[in-house]
Amino acid sequence: EKKEYIESFKVVDGENNKKTVQVTLKYDERDNSVINELTRVSTPGRRVYSKIKDLQRTFDGLGISILSTSKGVLSDNEARTEKVGGEILCKVF
Repeated sequence: EKKEYIESFKVVDGENNKKTVQVTLKYDERDNSVINELTRVSTPGRRVYSKIKDLQRTFDGLGISILSTSKGVLSDNEARTEKVGGEILCKVF
């Protein structure tokens, strides 16, 4: 199951030949953001890793965790299907 939190994105040329990504978040029919909470888990100074069997469900399965795995960046459900753990980047609800 794919979660749709992003309406669109584009790469924008910035100063000094640097590029940035401009992201437009998705909103529901009442103009409420579909993202209620976004929490960063790993930081450059403190990496958080989890085996897939130890990974807890985010908000009792209503949210998702984003992991960096050996098979790419995956949601927690995709990582469970692939049976791979990895670094927990963030949690989205």
